[in-house]
Amino acid sequence: MSTSGEATESAEQALAAAREAGIHRLAIPTPFQVGRVNAYLIEDSPLTLLDSGPNSAKAMDELEQALAARGHRVEDIELLVITHQHMDHFGLAAILARRSGAEVAALDALAPFLASYSQQTDLDDRFAEGLMLRHGIPPEVVTALRAVSAGFRAWGSAVEVTRPLADGSTLELRDRTLQVLHRPGHSPSDTVFYDEARAILLAADHLIAHISSNPLLARPLPGTADAEHPDRRPRALITYLASLRKTRAMDLSIVLSGHGDPIADHRAVIDERLRLHRRRAEKILGLISPEPRTAHEIAHELWGNVAVTQAYLTLSEVLGHLDLLLADGRALELEDGDVTRFAAA
Repeated sequence: MSTSGEATESAEQALAAAREAGIHRLAIPTPFQVGRVNAYLIEDSPLTLLDSGPNSAKAMDELEQALAARGHRVEDIELLVITHQHMDHFGLAAILARRSGAEVAALDALAPFLASYSQQTDLDDRFAEGLMLRHGIPPEVVTALRAVSAGFRAWGSAVEVTRPLADGSTLELRDRTLQVLHRPGHSPSDTVFYDEARAILLAADHLIAHISSNPLLARPLPGTADAEHPDRRPRALITYLASLRKTRAMDLSIVLSGHGDPIADHRAVIDERLRLHRRRAEKILGLISPEPRTAHEIAHELWGNVAVTQAYLTLSEVLGHLDLLLADGRALELEDGDVTRFAAA
């Protein structure tokens, strides 16, 4: 196991190699617990910015300072790339596009969501409310969380995607070709960008060194096949693990993440994440063996009051691992009036 000093040295070497390839990390402040979000300036033609940070004056100010340190202005940006639908990654995109005239590129399935951001977040909140009530979260907690969610919305902003990207397509810059790869799980729209010639993956929140990316239960993107089954609960963790296995098979020298430091050994990180999720599934199996429980009861047993203050996050975590147990035939999903309980098979 590497020491913290070795990990820091490895991260610095990876960032230096990225800079040599013309990719510069810009760490932008967010109001969220996760801390700063990494945008990446790609000095190529067109001058490209991957992700933007949240819609705030502080984020804009620090982004402008970071660009200026590289000799650029917002108005110089020619291409904005959005990796996924979380507001800390695209909140400033509309303002940046308006000021610069840049094209906005994102996964084609994500474009309708970004264009009608306010309406889509309303639908997301309704989806989350129904899921929380179904899985045992008290109505008063659900109401409070909806108010918190509404308060966060201003950190995002609708933006028109002018360059929709198909999964498996390429983004051609003068000095590099980026493969567009859909890697859903953390969100339905997670997209990574692969520079095969340099073995560099711009991974956003698909893979992060210091934390496990939580596969949040999210409403399927409008117009996708999953959206045709609105009553079917998304299997976010199962989807995420399948995406991780695809990434594990890739030959990579550097993974540039959406938060924190780069990853030099992606297979080691992914292998640990796969073990982590299996361990957690086993722990949850132990909790439902004596008697059936709701997902919220399981979350409360695991994390105490955090299961109230971060109810949707912990609910997503528990349901994801229950889905692993259900898929293995080791758990049962039981309808009990207005709530769902889970039992050992």
